[in-house]
Amino acid sequence: MTMSFDQRNGWIWVNGEMVEWKSATTHIINHGLHYGGSVFEGIRAYNSKPFKLTEHNQRLIDSGKTIGMEVPYSVETLNQACLDIMEKNNLTNCYFRPIAWRGSEEMGIGASSCSTNVAIAAWEWGQYFDGTGGITLHTSQWKKPAPDTSATSSKCAAGYVIGTMAKHESVSNGYHDALMLDYRGYVAESSGANLFMIKNGEIFTPIPDCFLNGITRQTIIGLARDNGLSVTEKHISVDELMSADEIFVTGTAAEVTAVGKIDDKDFTVGDVTKQLIELYKIETGQV
Repeated sequence: MTMSFDQRNGWIWVNGEMVEWKSATTHIINHGLHYGGSVFEGIRAYNSKPFKLTEHNQRLIDSGKTIGMEVPYSVETLNQACLDIMEKNNLTNCYFRPIAWRGSEEMGIGASSCSTNVAIAAWEWGQYFDGTGGITLHTSQWKKPAPDTSATSSKCAAGYVIGTMAKHESVSNGYHDALMLDYRGYVAESSGANLFMIKNGEIFTPIPDCFLNGITRQTIIGLARDNGLSVTEKHISVDELMSADEIFVTGTAAEVTAVGKIDDKDFTVGDVTKQLIELYKIETGQV
């Protein structure tokens, strides 16, 4: 059994100070815990170089603004805190988890009096998925909500509960992860990673109008186009997805991961997917 995350050793940056890992706590009565008023980021570092650090920390600030919560630190301060916590913990290849949450000054739906707390942890985290020949996805009953019913453009913690439910449902059915549709029935993403399909050498990906437009997603679109590959963003039906030649998912944790099966349909880990995996490794400094 892996070690519980609250029992690890090391240091976490909390509101501008280095705090020992096991002492980095907050009171049980805080608005972020009770009402989902928190936003977070995921960032990877390869060979001591965080990938797109500024873009991620800017998104943390923007996510806070989306839910009406001001993050009280600049991008530059957050960037330096990530570098400091990586050095303090003697890490070179690691995953960062910046998080900002509303404090304990108010309890109830309203949060106008709440302060904003910020913490950044970092730890070694290897391959997110272990799927030889591609991971398996199970179409979930849970759907991505309409953008006027949830803060779908931000990494607000409250919005990830539906992903957890979809993931648990899929794992209990023997799959690695979930395929989630959106509120209209179009293909959206997995429980927490963006999705791409390849058909006749062309790449297609859902329009991120009700789920996060991932930084890794944007990176892959840019790499594909820079290397002469066609990428189209469009609404994708389930039938279209099931007719694909190749499918893969992207995310900071997932990186670029091939999909080998959706429900009862098998897919090939093809040449385009393999090419993009290698291009991403080069882009992120892994090779």
